[in-house]
Amino acid sequence: MQRFVCEQNILHFQKLLDGPTDATLRRTLLTLLSSAKRELALLNSHTSGADLSPALSRRKHTGDLESVLRQLRPSFETSAHPYMLIHPGPGLKIIDINAAFSRATFSDRRDIVGRQLFEVFPDNPAIGTADGVSNLYASLRTVVETGQPHAMIVQRYDVRNRTGNFIERYWQPINTPVHDSGERLICLLHHVEDVTAEVLAN
Repeated sequence: MQRFVCEQNILHFQKLLDGPTDATLRRTLLTLLSSAKRELALLNSHTSGADLSPALSRRKHTGDLESVLRQLRPSFETSAHPYMLIHPGPGLKIIDINAAFSRATFSDRRDIVGRQLFEVFPDNPAIGTADGVSNLYASLRTVVETGQPHAMIVQRYDVRNRTGNFIERYWQPINTPVHDSGERLICLLHHVEDVTAEVLAN
């Protein structure tokens, strides 16, 4: 029922945005639309992860995760590029991050591994139109549905610093499926590059 309400709200706000020209009303509608999209993304990620197919036909993510991680780990650990591994199932739980990701997002591996992605990395609550959560969720779903990598456009997605305050950040994200030798989806590889300096310089 909650999913239905969110979907109807999204359709309603999108339809209303086709008409008004008043800047204040448009801003309010954009905020409401962003909120509804975020709520739907959080609901879906919690209940189904990135795979929204019916439960009986849902792909099983039961491949040999440890074997795949052993193969990935040497390049994953030493890469200068920020990487995060995400389980595609309910909760989109964080499997691991590398040191570069830890530095880029002010996060500690010990504190976030095993936790739900959007619990650790929520939208900045001070920005009503923030769309990082809904856009990232949509990209992860695309990866699961197509089995192919998905490059997102530059995304504003603020992160909390070591004191818990949100700081403005812009990223170039690419999400990639990781399969085992039997072609079963094991996890999702989230790669980001911090392009904040370039965006703010323009």
